[in-house]
Amino acid sequence: MTATPGPSPATAASGDAPRHGDTPQPASTPSADAPRERRRVLLAAPRGYCAGVDRAVIAVEKALEQYGAPVYVRHEIVHNKYVVKTLEKKGAIFVDETAEVPEGNIVIFSAHGVAPTVHEEARRGKLATIDATCPLVTKVHKEAVRYAKEDYDILLIGHEGHEEVIGTSGEAPDHITLVDGPEDVRNVEVRDPDKVVWLSQTTLSVDETMETVGALKGRYPNLLSPPSDDICYATQNRQIAVKQMGADADLVIVVGSKNSSNSVRLVEVALGAGAKDAHLVDYADEIDESWLDGVTTVGVTSGASVPDVLVHGVLDRLAERGYDDVETITAAEESIAFSLPKELRRDLRAEAKAATEG
Repeated sequence: MTATPGPSPATAASGDAPRHGDTPQPASTPSADAPRERRRVLLAAPRGYCAGVDRAVIAVEKALEQYGAPVYVRHEIVHNKYVVKTLEKKGAIFVDETAEVPEGNIVIFSAHGVAPTVHEEARRGKLATIDATCPLVTKVHKEAVRYAKEDYDILLIGHEGHEEVIGTSGEAPDHITLVDGPEDVRNVEVRDPDKVVWLSQTTLSVDETMETVGALKGRYPNLLSPPSDDICYATQNRQIAVKQMGADADLVIVVGSKNSSNSVRLVEVALGAGAKDAHLVDYADEIDESWLDGVTTVGVTSGASVPDVLVHGVLDRLAERGYDDVETITAAEESIAFSLPKELRRDLRAEAKAATEG
């Protein structure tokens, strides 16, 4: 906001104090150069693409480059409107179910992972497949298979209906019970309280997950934890960065889509960290001008499936409104990269054709 100083006393042209009966002089107006409150942006780092998202998006681009359009993708490759629209323009066709893909074609499975039954559907449909599941999600799938083989009851902490949860649950449907937050713990039933393990969706709030685990341990003291944390490094790093800037921000803008679990969590984390207000936007033009009323400090971050071009759009919009002092808040350095799906090294068009002729 621009601070307006109060009116100063009128003085006579000679510089003497005004006398009774003199004509009052107009109050002075603030100079255009008068100082105003500093408007600034706290820019979270890291933000945006994680290694798993980067791998999945490149996998679609490489498939289109190598095999030509169309290439089918089961569900959104990542949960971001801009990314999906960009890939559609290049020739990707997004479908809800594997059965929608004509036989003899290529289908890519999204970064969120799929159940074994989906792989079987693709085989029956005579499709060539590229599995772009994030390796960190694959890790959770393998843990589910392992503990199911050892006959554990598996308590999967996650959000009902999320694609990642559906895929993981499909690895061991007879052993997995979904726990949708700490309030759901009271509904959990297991066969043997001494043979229980918890796993989690990779994109959850770290704090809420630990609260859920604590509640589960209150019921099952011998609850086993996975050998390593299931919540991915990128989710954790982005939440830490938001916590560091949240208390200093009047407003936090999270760039991300509403169906992106990790983006939605960042809004919750910002409010929990002390931000006075927080909103989720896909594009800069979704910023409501009223959000900026009385705001001097804006925090900006983005979900793990968001390209940085969208963040720059938000920064440009804020700069137009005087928020041109940008300070980066760095919580961690990221250098992780995943190799592309091995299927991209094969002639999938030939494989798909052979499947239809077999």
